[in-house]
Amino acid sequence: MGSLVKAKQSDVAGDDFITPCNFAIVERGIYRCSFPDSLNFSFIETLHLRSILCLCPESYPEENFRFLQSKNIQLFQFGIQGTKEPSMVSKDMITEALEVLLDVRNHPILIHCKQGKHRTGCVVGCYRKLKNWCMPCVLQEYHHFSGSKARPTDMKFIENYDAACVSQRLYNTNGYKQRRNQEFEYGVAKFFLVIGLMGIMGMG
Repeated sequence: MGSLVKAKQSDVAGDDFITPCNFAIVERGIYRCSFPDSLNFSFIETLHLRSILCLCPESYPEENFRFLQSKNIQLFQFGIQGTKEPSMVSKDMITEALEVLLDVRNHPILIHCKQGKHRTGCVVGCYRKLKNWCMPCVLQEYHHFSGSKARPTDMKFIENYDAACVSQRLYNTNGYKQRRNQEFEYGVAKFFLVIGLMGIMGMG
């Protein structure tokens, strides 16, 4: 199933380091938590983040944004509404968030919503499906963070999410680029081959 490390909000690593609520390591280079505030900035600094993936639709707080700028941390924001209505959870937005998460150039990355339970749980749950976790383990992790606030609609969304659509989108993007690069490399190789043959034949 993989490792899972969770820290309570009251956990302190030294006098100045306070973890956000529901902080945990998803896997190497990927973290999750609730919405961090200024009390958590010193701790977040120790993660040496490149990116933050925010799942809240509200404008990012100015204080948090200044902190990200000062540490050269890129912000990706996907405005997913916090709701119990399954129809309000955007499959396309979850897929876009997963594309950001899968790009190792964005790592280390921190995922958060308001409480670090439902929206974050949906993204991490769908990410686990991409990593071929079995569904009981995926839902167990969701329950671990949501507790008594677990939403059947979230779990249904995770179960029904088609992880193959992410792979297809990545192929459509990266596969096309790869083909273009291969065509370019083939053209360069062919050019130098022709030049070489001309030199051998004394045509240069």
